[in-house]
Amino acid sequence: MPEIRQNLITRQWVIIATERARRPEDFGKREEKKVVLPSYVPTCPFCPGNEHKTPAETFRISRNGDWQVRVVPNKFAALSGVGARVRSTIGTKRTVTGVGVHEVIIETPDHGMTTALLSDAEVVQILEAYKQRYDSVIRDERVEQVTLFKNHGAAAGTSLEHPHSQLIGTPLTPSQVRDRMEVALRYYDEEGECIFCRTLHEEMDEGTRIVVESEHFAAFTPFAALSPFHIWIFPKRHAASFALIQENEKHDLARVLRQVLRKLYDALDNPDYNYTIRNAPYDAESVKYYHWYLSIVPRVTQIAGFELGSGMFINTALPEDTAEYLRRIEVP
Repeated sequence: MPEIRQNLITRQWVIIATERARRPEDFGKREEKKVVLPSYVPTCPFCPGNEHKTPAETFRISRNGDWQVRVVPNKFAALSGVGARVRSTIGTKRTVTGVGVHEVIIETPDHGMTTALLSDAEVVQILEAYKQRYDSVIRDERVEQVTLFKNHGAAAGTSLEHPHSQLIGTPLTPSQVRDRMEVALRYYDEEGECIFCRTLHEEMDEGTRIVVESEHFAAFTPFAALSPFHIWIFPKRHAASFALIQENEKHDLARVLRQVLRKLYDALDNPDYNYTIRNAPYDAESVKYYHWYLSIVPRVTQIAGFELGSGMFINTALPEDTAEYLRRIEVP
């Protein structure tokens, strides 16, 4: 019989469709293999030698004179870097001027590379760029929330093949962030502890949904995972924002993130995916009830009418099975 599980952190209900469940190994079977990309594409604006095709960079990490990571304003930004933040309300109509920051983090000079195949040191450089740009952008008085995310593959919404992530600083705090903070605050008031810390400790104690565990982080499939191979990476030290990550934690996270992405790469034949770093807003970085984390959602299924109409998800893979399957995959 199917089981309906609730994710207490998101308050979402998920139908675990046990009778329709697929074996984890079946999700990696494709009719068409992914195209192997070249290391350099002359027309790609993110490839070395084409730096003039992007807006002036805001940050770079170099080695021996050559850049390893570049950060540039998004040429087709969702928000404008010019203007003031102004809110207005006329009846039921509320607006905020579309000012903010939208940047692209070019993760490697190699056009054909993917994050899963980078070295730990190279992933550390990406996280360092995230940290440096977060710290800079959040100081903009027009910005309330900074979101760091990566779209990998067409099904995940990417428009350029060259490996990259994005940062968007918005002039307001998105409702999803506020909703999750309200849920977390309510749990803290009722139970006297952080719901994220409680979830993490239960997952580590139980162990059945753990994918990778290190000194400072644990990666696991949530009990009520929204979709197959959905993975959360939680820091073991309580902190409400990625901005508070420490140097040793940054290196540890790079290793865990790279291992998880490599396991997904091997298990699902380089799947399309999205990952997002979920933070508390800047003015709530010190709260005891919220806990930052990184969420990875492989795009191996599609959202359909039921999900759009009900807000509930149908997961056709048991979280315990996908976690066990990924644990068995050995990666360098």
